[in-house]
Amino acid sequence: MKGRSKILLAATALATIYAVYLISYFFGETANAEGAEVVGGAIATAVVMPHMIMFLIGAVFGWIGVLARKSWAALVGAILYSVGTLFFLMYAMFGVPILVLGFIGYSKQKKLNQAE
Repeated sequence: MKGRSKILLAATALATIYAVYLISYFFGETANAEGAEVVGGAIATAVVMPHMIMFLIGAVFGWIGVLARKSWAALVGAILYSVGTLFFLMYAMFGVPILVLGFIGYSKQKKLNQAE
């Protein structure tokens, strides 16, 4: 783990766990529903889908940033966390800590890359 930002790793791990949770919660809920619950669940899933996609793609870029030590990928991931948070502000309490850690991890990774 030498030369890699631990904060970026934490942000990326949290974003991955959060994205997997969102996917399992919303798609699992829809699969177990019947009648009017299916319609409500489908609408809720459609509303949360952009938020979910941004965090999932951001996590992919975060992992690229962590594993390849690329600060640009960490920045793209943090920006995607920000956009995802803006897409669904009701879940900002989950998104804001991840995006703050993502930007801090980006700056730490950039400093580590410049030091090498």
